[in-house]
Amino acid sequence: MGTGVGTEQAFFVLTALADAPRHGYGIVREVADASEGRVRLKVGTLYGVLERLVAGGLVEPDREEVHSGRLRRYYRLTESGRRSLLADIARQEANVRLATERLGSRLPPATAGGAT
Repeated sequence: MGTGVGTEQAFFVLTALADAPRHGYGIVREVADASEGRVRLKVGTLYGVLERLVAGGLVEPDREEVHSGRLRRYYRLTESGRRSLLADIARQEANVRLATERLGSRLPPATAGGAT
């Protein structure tokens, strides 16, 4: 993804953290919901993505809580992560505009207006 986000998985993890800190399972659930099931993170994959995002300064630990005897670590988006996500959104929007212009009238009506 070119802006520091890196992958679709990372894009959706940052998106999941854009409005509130979340713990691992909450991130997995939010990513699945936000991507309408297209991106399903396994726990090992999630923590690999989080490790890279933390190392890149895009995400940071927020707090830890014990829930049902298990420790939950919450993560939050940093200001750098917010800027990176916004830059990636702008890049993706530009790509969509270009592809839409090139396809022109060949787009089905529901896609042409951006509706899903």
